[in-house]
Amino acid sequence: MTASVEPPPQREGPSLLPVGRRIQLGDQGTTFVREVAGPPGAPTLLLLHGWVASAGLNWFQTFEPLRAHFNIVAPDLRGHARGLRTHRIFRLSDCADDCAATIEALDTGPVIAVGYSMGGPVAQLMWRRHRDLVEGLVLCATSAGFAPNRLTRSVYQTTMFGATALARMTVPSRLLPAVPMVRMQPSTMPTWAAAEMRRHDWRMIIEAGHSITTYSARRWIGEVDVPTAILCTTEDHGVAPALQLDLAGAIKNSTVHSLADGHLACANARFAEPLVAACLDVAERIR
Repeated sequence: MTASVEPPPQREGPSLLPVGRRIQLGDQGTTFVREVAGPPGAPTLLLLHGWVASAGLNWFQTFEPLRAHFNIVAPDLRGHARGLRTHRIFRLSDCADDCAATIEALDTGPVIAVGYSMGGPVAQLMWRRHRDLVEGLVLCATSAGFAPNRLTRSVYQTTMFGATALARMTVPSRLLPAVPMVRMQPSTMPTWAAAEMRRHDWRMIIEAGHSITTYSARRWIGEVDVPTAILCTTEDHGVAPALQLDLAGAIKNSTVHSLADGHLACANARFAEPLVAACLDVAERIR
């Protein structure tokens, strides 16, 4: 593994965001991870962000509360922010393989995979494809399938297929220069968030949206054999709470933790408390 650390960031304001670094994933290319050291001997969380987000955007409210109990590895997924770039069609299974390669490169497995929204399928697929690297799951605001019926799935897939084809003709793949920030005042947050999103490869983002609509783990999700917690966002209009609870019902002995918030709950400070509780629940059952 070869790794290069980004230049030291400027520090200002109250919100802490861990500095990240790039690592080489064999012949696949480079990806970007944020790492936080927890207490000695603590379990490791692999934090997997949602669609059109980044590790920083998805988890900035929770790095500090989680580090009291866990070591943290938070990668930018392929096509997102500073994540891996490729000309291949985006597939969630490839994201899972990227994450496995990241854990192996860092020599930090097995992990508790914590997936938010799109990160939920990535975590599920990582368990299925790389069982030896996953010892627990925490699945937040997510499901085993996002299009509950054939009509919804067909309409959405047709729309996304058209957008993907257009993007492949018109949107170049590029990685914008990094602007590292660690401590941010509230007034700087919109600027930082916009900078994170400008780093996206929008062709890959659109393809990711199509991949999400075709995803279904319903045939095998009941085979999950590691301690699992579901964090259900009960006012969610992006992933219906009923789908989140169906996921809990499909995984034997999974526990449910609830937060009365919508699909962007991760941006609120109160998201941290139920997330920490869900992760501790899984860690205790692993022990």
